[in-house]
Amino acid sequence: MSRYVAMGSSMAAGPGIRPRATGAPRGCGRSAHNYPHLVAQRLNLDLVDVTCSGATTAHVLNDRQRGAPPQIDALDGSETLVTITIGGNDVGYIPLLMAAALLGSARRLVPGRRGTRDRRVSRLLPVIGSLLDPAAREQALDHSGESLRRVGAAVRRRAPQARVVFVDYLTVLPPAGTSAAPLADTDAELGRYVATRLEELTAAAAAATGCMIVRAGAASREHHAWSANPWTAGATWPLPRRPAPFHPNAAGMAAVADLIVQSTR
Repeated sequence: MSRYVAMGSSMAAGPGIRPRATGAPRGCGRSAHNYPHLVAQRLNLDLVDVTCSGATTAHVLNDRQRGAPPQIDALDGSETLVTITIGGNDVGYIPLLMAAALLGSARRLVPGRRGTRDRRVSRLLPVIGSLLDPAAREQALDHSGESLRRVGAAVRRRAPQARVVFVDYLTVLPPAGTSAAPLADTDAELGRYVATRLEELTAAAAAATGCMIVRAGAASREHHAWSANPWTAGATWPLPRRPAPFHPNAAGMAAVADLIVQSTR
């Protein structure tokens, strides 16, 4: 049976989608119905799933996470397929959306005018202020392109026989002009910008390193979290809910699996 290694963050791991995968490090939120498991079943592959919530490009290449070695250590050179969904935590994408949702809820609790409320909340919760700072997100994006290219190049070296596929993030937010409540319009627009740039950087990294790209974001524009047929969850409260807020649901994982299977034909 051919070997398949799946690498990435929570957008590949599938936190909250039941059932949980057995043997995963505690806290990784790895689902037995995430897209790596579905692809392995469809293509009859021997899956090694090292996806983990919170993973960054550093966790793919160098850093241990939740007691597990860097994800790239799972490669032994015999792989025929490697998938990579990474980069969002480097640029604070999902944390940005979580922060915006928390701020939207806090606005209803803190008295005063909107601008004054936002400043008060940002002072009380400086991490939220940083995540919603466009300059800070731009700086993070400026560094992430090279990090993604390093991932692609390193995986190509370690798995020279494999089809290496970057899989970008499913679309979470609705299009401009459509409410993403409880997110403020300005926060939602920042989220859209970060998502668009991350898609561009992922595609560029794939092209620069001889990897394939599966454009899950483009395929899911009409299946955002506020749509009638969502592939991701919106701002569901209280936490935790299933699936995790701003993450793929079971339908989204199945859709991404379909895209990957199609890309192998």
